[in-house]
Amino acid sequence: MKAKEWREKSVGEREKTLLELRDRLRGLRFDLATRASKQHSEHRKTRRDIARLLTLEREEGLKQN
Repeated sequence: MKAKEWREKSVGEREKTLLELRDRLRGLRFDLATRASKQHSEHRKTRRDIARLLTLEREEGLKQN
């Protein structure tokens, strides 16, 4: 999902999604380590989505100051 789409969501929805993405990333790492999955691109996409959400969270924090 793009940053523009994330900005349209509420803070609560983004926090919930962030937790879900972190759980998903943990599962993907485990699957890749045990060779249960070969979807390296999913791991990369999930990491980038997490980074986008954390960046938006940081931007919101800086706006409040």
